[in-house]
Amino acid sequence: MENTRVYADSTVVPPPGPLPAPPGTGTRRLWWHLAEMALAMVVGMLLLGPLWDAAGAPLGLTGTLGRPEVAALVMATNMTVGMTVWMRYRAHHWRGVGEMAAAMYVPFLLLFVPYRTGLLDADALLLGGHLLMVPAMVLVAVRHRHESPAVIRRHPAVVALAHRWPTGLALLVTVDMWVDPTVLSPWTMLVLPGGYLLIGMVRRTLHGPGVLATQLVGLVVWVALTLIALGVGGRTAAWLVALGWLAHAGWDLAHHRTGRVVPRWYTEGCAVLDTTLAGIMILAILTGAV
Repeated sequence: MENTRVYADSTVVPPPGPLPAPPGTGTRRLWWHLAEMALAMVVGMLLLGPLWDAAGAPLGLTGTLGRPEVAALVMATNMTVGMTVWMRYRAHHWRGVGEMAAAMYVPFLLLFVPYRTGLLDADALLLGGHLLMVPAMVLVAVRHRHESPAVIRRHPAVVALAHRWPTGLALLVTVDMWVDPTVLSPWTMLVLPGGYLLIGMVRRTLHGPGVLATQLVGLVVWVALTLIALGVGGRTAAWLVALGWLAHAGWDLAHHRTGRVVPRWYTEGCAVLDTTLAGIMILAILTGAV
């Protein structure tokens, strides 16, 4: 092989410089990047949205934050923060980050004029801004798709936290319940076994001795809990829902250990989510919030 060195252990070391990407890799990388951006934007909204609400009331800004124009800019800011953090972690240059941030704001700013003149209502403003945001993001991603990574020094603690992204994501999506603890509807318990069955069918991991039977038993148990909670109502139902979610955390941990049916990242995030929500619901019950 020309311009390569082969060592005794048969490890092949390619020559310096970038290697040509396999066919289709660039397209897949582009769509993966856009999917990452969308997820980071959602995380930004989930994390920062409740903070705006919590800060707006004591500062007397509830009315201002409720105006459609302000709400659109706040939403764009939340998405931009989440997107910026992730893009920098993924070693994107600041110019690309800045252009992606513009893709968040410019669509809303363009629609402010027709909104103020009465051509658009508040719903059309928000919907139109999001629709225009999609091609804007694609254009920015295509423009920078061949850029080399930026040189970024990451603290070891940041790297360690990034490896635990399912845990972080699970905690982020529960932020609103930290602010306003409550007990979820009994119907939500049907999602717990349903997720495993759906993923198992898609991944074709329900085969094997007792795998499908175990999932069906779990489905029967949580359906029974749901029906009982709906029948008894009141405080007893609240306890059944909270304990049902907590029991599912044990189900997650058992599957995390075996690695069967669903990926380990799913069981990690699901276990943290179930435990956190169960703890919040138990706290809400004990404090009389429900």
